[in-house]
Amino acid sequence: MEPKKNPNADVRRNSSIYFAVGLALMLLITNYSINYKTYDKEAIDIGQLNMDELDDEEIPITEQIQTPPPPPPPPAAPEVIEIVEDEEEIEETVIESTETTEEEEIVEVEEVVVEEVEEDIEVPFHVIENVPVFPGCETGSNDVKRKCMSEKITKFVQKKFNTDLAGDLGLSGRQTIRVMFKIDKTGSVTGVMARAPHPRLEKEAARVINSLPKMKPGKQRGKAVTVPYSLPIIFAVQD
Repeated sequence: MEPKKNPNADVRRNSSIYFAVGLALMLLITNYSINYKTYDKEAIDIGQLNMDELDDEEIPITEQIQTPPPPPPPPAAPEVIEIVEDEEEIEETVIESTETTEEEEIVEVEEVVVEEVEEDIEVPFHVIENVPVFPGCETGSNDVKRKCMSEKITKFVQKKFNTDLAGDLGLSGRQTIRVMFKIDKTGSVTGVMARAPHPRLEKEAARVINSLPKMKPGKQRGKAVTVPYSLPIIFAVQD
């Protein structure tokens, strides 16, 4: 049995193409409708420029004040050159030559005597080779003489120092006076310095030390030298 319809007239044969074309048209119309914008004419009105109003505006005329230039400086006074006649005669100084000739006699120079200046060397009391000798401490070794000298000076100060002076000054308790002095190359006491709680105590300590007897000077390598010496004076004031 033969089909009644023509196979070339079948519409379903190109249905996918028609669907794709219709879908593309719908997307294009949708995109255009979304992006389409409208503007109000009043919002975009930029106005009109009236040139007649600009012609009527008056522009003020400004006057430029010109300041006169400063006056030129006065001309410099011409220098006056005075011509002075040279009437004075100038004596020329003649410098004599210091070079000697063979005819001049040579003067012999006598020997120059150079005096030796002895230096005042100080050697500490505890390291000196021969300690100063206090009167009454002439015998014994160096250590024995050193100990004897310390004892003699201590007894001398205890005997001569006025301990009642501290009570008269209103001081109480234990008092310490530090004294420093030097035994020079002749054995005499020099350079006495004292430090005490009161100036009168310092003065009294200096008086006592200056009254020490003359000693035999200390020696270092056979030469008399100066020996520094320190002495603490300690006593208590009875209330």
